[in-house]
Amino acid sequence: MRALVVVGLLAVVALVFVVVAVVRDTQSVAGQAAGCPEGAPLADLTLRQYKDVKINIYNATDQVGLAASVADDFRNRKFQVKKTGTERKQVDDIAILRYGPKGVGSAHLLRAFFLDNATPVYEEGRKDDTVDVVLGNGFQQLATTTEVNQSLGDLGSPVAPAGTCPMPVKK
Repeated sequence: MRALVVVGLLAVVALVFVVVAVVRDTQSVAGQAAGCPEGAPLADLTLRQYKDVKINIYNATDQVGLAASVADDFRNRKFQVKKTGTERKQVDDIAILRYGPKGVGSAHLLRAFFLDNATPVYEEGRKDDTVDVVLGNGFQQLATTTEVNQSLGDLGSPVAPAGTCPMPVKK
């Protein structure tokens, strides 16, 4: 009998702790990440599978057909290539990756294909999850699968750009 009273008392104490923890939970407020300013854009840091990454490829060099050739390489790796074209102004970099809040995780993955030598350009007003890949004069080729995997390990996890907050993880 005494054992039942002790077990019952422990159950009540545990219930009180659970209720207090739930009431005082501050992890997120109405879909906004904790500690984020009201109205700050939510950056999607999800690393996507290749088949779920949407890209536009632009040639910013004088090399004819570069965007189409690289687009074929990305399609062979199962990426969704939406557009190819020519950038108005030539670029000396290896590549520039332009993306908005919904494309942060995708851009992080794409950085590995350029061995972290692509220049990331965050565009806050962008509403889609597509990443623009602008190929520059320094571009030679995409990284191999092994190099991409090693580069991803070196890059670590995606980080929310300045002025944004990480999107709460959906469970």
